Amino acid sequence: MTRHPAGQEPDAGQPPATDRTPYTGAVYGSLLSASVIAGASTPGPYPRLQLVLLLLCTGVVFWAAHSYCALVGDRFLHTPASWREVRHVCAHEWPIAQAAVAPATAVAISPLLGMGLEAAAWLALGVAVVQQVAWASAAVVLAGASRRVVLTAAAVNLVLGLLIVAAKVAVKHV
Repeated sequence: MTRHPAGQEPDAGQPPATDRTPYTGAVYGSLLSASVIAGASTPGPYPRLQLVLLLLCTGVVFWAAHSYCALVGDRFLHTPASWREVRHVCAHEWPIAQAAVAPATAVAISPLLGMGLEAAAWLALGVAVVQQVAWASAAVVLAGASRRVVLTAAAVNLVLGLLIVAAKVAVKHV
């Protein structure tokens, strides 16, 4: 939701301020990456490459969808968006796509660590959950939150990540 000071509209040349911290997309993207890893089946001749591509492509698709929704749902309602505004929104939402890079890298380097495909998927899932907790914690620290709020944000995001881990375990046993 966009905030404007009482009785003031945003400057037409400047993008409106938002309520979101810069890490919101990274938290969202990390959760998305963990979900992809947990739900991915990778049959085929190059399953590791398929998982890397699935992670990166899903991150980009969700980034594009999130950017579009931010433009249509918020910006276009207030004023017509310029190309400058579209670029600003797309850049602001880019952490969603970036969050897929670390888990994809974990999968890509897993053969160097002597890991099989299943271990690589677990490594990538762990990386996604850890970065999700880290980004959420960084966001509340940046916002000037108290230690209690930082710990709460970390705990909530850890629980969300562990729910995805539990879903992966449950799906494997079905």
